[in-house]
Amino acid sequence: MSVGLDVRRVGPAEAAHRVLLLPGGLCTSEFYVDVMAQPAMSGSGLGVVAATLPGFGRTTPPADLSMENYARLMGRFAVAEGCEVVVGHSLGANVAIEMAALGVFPGALVLLSPTFSRADEARFLGVLDQVGRLPALGPMAWTAMLKALPPMMRKEMVKGNVPEDRARALAADMADNDPVFCRAVVRHYYEYLDRHPSLVDRLRQSGARSWVVRGDHDEIGLKDEERLQLEALPQVTMVTVPDAGHALLVEQPARVAEVIVEAAADVRS
Repeated sequence: MSVGLDVRRVGPAEAAHRVLLLPGGLCTSEFYVDVMAQPAMSGSGLGVVAATLPGFGRTTPPADLSMENYARLMGRFAVAEGCEVVVGHSLGANVAIEMAALGVFPGALVLLSPTFSRADEARFLGVLDQVGRLPALGPMAWTAMLKALPPMMRKEMVKGNVPEDRARALAADMADNDPVFCRAVVRHYYEYLDRHPSLVDRLRQSGARSWVVRGDHDEIGLKDEERLQLEALPQVTMVTVPDAGHALLVEQPARVAEVIVEAAADVRS
């Protein structure tokens, strides 16, 4: 099951309780290094596994790039690892929602800046998806994006108080992706959003105990009706992280670690 997965582990090898961390699109497990190093995590006794979604970071992609297949793959991995909590960031958070919705993972979710509808997603990504579907322009558009986006993200992370050296390393990590794969997986992602116009409903129907965690100036949208629906769900806890945007796991890793430990403790109790 580890084929195609870039896996990092911290914590006791024989830990009684485990969590799985899923990075977002274009990202690898490197993006969780700061969270994994927090005292709250090391003092929790948790076994922590961070796994890159197959295909990103030039890992081996699955033949089926649908969100449902990613959910099944990572659900099996989470169960095999004995994980009780799945933490997902961005695209990884949407995979986590689908893991619960399909019933392939029975535990709790910590959702870091998920997208609950197509309208919430970053506008540039939707435009890039449309251009990417054009045979003549698609490959060139994604090649150009992988050159342009990482420096922009580095600047945003530095504004979010990520040290310059760390931001540069993370930007380089994002740049190291196959544009052909990225073009295809984003197309499948938007097709998934079209199949499920409201992922709030998807999360509600799953019944999963969930923490929805967003930075106070997150670039990913959340419509008022979506927020109200989430706040009305007794199994959902809403968390706003101050001084953080979409990259909250590297901008405020200590607060993210605290939420993960809180979720793991809630599951145990």
